[in-house]
Amino acid sequence: MNYILYDGSVRDALLPFTYTKPVADLRIGILTIRQKWEKHLGFTTTTLTEEYLEEKYPMVEMAKNVMINASFLPTTSLVEIIKGLKENQAVYKNNEVIAFYTTDNQEEVDFEVYEKIDFKDEILQICNTWDLFSLNDAAIRLDFELVTEGRKSQAIPEGVNCLNKDDIFIEEGAEVLFSTLNASTGPIYIGKDALIMEGSAIRGPFSLGKDSVVKMGATIYGATTVGPNCTVGGEIKNSVLMAYSNKGHEGYLGNSVIGEWCNLGAGTNNSNLKNNYAEVKLWSYETQRFAKTGLQFCGLMMGDHSKCAINTMFNTGTVLGVSANIYGSNFPRNFIPSFSWGGAAGFSEYKVSKAIETASLVFARKGLEFDEQGKRILNHIFELTSKYRNFK
Repeated sequence: MNYILYDGSVRDALLPFTYTKPVADLRIGILTIRQKWEKHLGFTTTTLTEEYLEEKYPMVEMAKNVMINASFLPTTSLVEIIKGLKENQAVYKNNEVIAFYTTDNQEEVDFEVYEKIDFKDEILQICNTWDLFSLNDAAIRLDFELVTEGRKSQAIPEGVNCLNKDDIFIEEGAEVLFSTLNASTGPIYIGKDALIMEGSAIRGPFSLGKDSVVKMGATIYGATTVGPNCTVGGEIKNSVLMAYSNKGHEGYLGNSVIGEWCNLGAGTNNSNLKNNYAEVKLWSYETQRFAKTGLQFCGLMMGDHSKCAINTMFNTGTVLGVSANIYGSNFPRNFIPSFSWGGAAGFSEYKVSKAIETASLVFARKGLEFDEQGKRILNHIFELTSKYRNFK
């Protein structure tokens, strides 16, 4: 069977993270959503997404296909149902389609003629940007079972203080040096060739991706995910860093989501709680206004390729777009458009040519090339987001 992950109705609600990638390639827990589905299904997947992303994330259609709404995270029972789907059958949860069977000669899908299969078990769905951190506890626990089942962890090194060893998994090549790992509050996963330096204190649930580094004396609370090729230090709580991003110095990051290829300067702090303890609102690209989150704790949403200088301060519930560059004293506003350059004193437009130049240099530091596909995507996002940059 051919499995295709599609963005579904939540794509705009997950901006700015879905400006640069499909919903399927967002990270929550240990794995991306795509990696979860592929591990459960035992097959690779392709993607139905925005037209400007199709070159990088193509869709492969075959005679028989199962389309899967990528906002839903897989479970064993759900995957069993999806693997058994027949023609004109669809799986639903609360009247929303999770998956359906289709063929290459169907000109359109008429769900009125489909047999409706209601999925009654509990399931995680990512509907808003803040779900990426607020559901991360549950996602790490599910992924930990998935990736460690039937496998044996590397030995916990001498000099490492730990609680609940059974819920600590260390992949081959990873190093943990004279640190504290507390898995009594949730599992701790340490990816291949990752490094936890001396004096770090980590409380689960926690996931550290392949080739990532936790610097000396870091304090990390669950539920936190540090994706592959990241460097982190200072204090972090209930946050997700997707991949190739750095928070390498002192400063606080809490209840936040950081995209790929981001950098937080030394001493950067974000607020995750309003002084009056009121519900936090976040800018919504879907509704073009600030949306209620239902959360008392909510910090920073930073899109891919964005950076901030030393001692940057972010307000509670700040949304920062793609390829923004923030600097200066005082708090910048809590919605910062993509390709913004500046801070509390004011903004100017960050030219896309300069953004591409910076991205190329950052990629080169990792031995990678920022290719023509990536450049075309950034150019498209620059045009797409121009309406927000009415700087005066």
